[in-house]
Amino acid sequence: MSPSIDHLAVAATSLDGRELDDFLGVALPTGGRHARMGTHNRLLRLGPLTYLEPDRDRSRCHDARQTPLVRAGRPGDAGPPRLGSTAGALGRPRRRDRDPALSIDVGPWEPFQRGDLSWQLTVRTDGTLPAGGVVPSLICWAGSAHPAARLPDLGVSLEALELEHPRASEIQRQLDALGLTGRCSPGPVPRLTAHLRTPHGPRTLRSHEPLG
Repeated sequence: MSPSIDHLAVAATSLDGRELDDFLGVALPTGGRHARMGTHNRLLRLGPLTYLEPDRDRSRCHDARQTPLVRAGRPGDAGPPRLGSTAGALGRPRRRDRDPALSIDVGPWEPFQRGDLSWQLTVRTDGTLPAGGVVPSLICWAGSAHPAARLPDLGVSLEALELEHPRASEIQRQLDALGLTGRCSPGPVPRLTAHLRTPHGPRTLRSHEPLG
């Protein structure tokens, strides 16, 4: 879709399993823990500034705004890996209260840090995803450090990202205002579809259930 897509999140039932590895045909490197949000992840490079992040709730959450993505990864869930949400990268934070073009609330900016990586991320106060997950959360990295640059290139890349929503025109205006390229098409429910290129051919990740 665009290099402005920072990362895609996948709701994983277990990081110990290899469902996503088997699906993509590559071994995902170990990521890290976000104790504040109660998540533990692995990371896969999709481009110089883009990565895929399977998340699993593996520790006690220290923030009440535990997202639906984290809650979605429950032991016993069946089916292929499920795309949960996206994040769009901005060069600097933008304040919704100072930017009337941003009609869909993505939440306030919150600071995060892990090791020498630090960033700001928008998190809605009720923990829900913007527009059912179709509008990206926003992320702004401090300095030049980015996790994708540290990951091995395993030959997987993001070819396209499709968005669907009943309020497609409103979402398109927000994407355009943020400078995030891509098209949102009308659909009965919020849905995401990511088309990936892998060493073993094309693969597609979908939000198999309606988001939100």
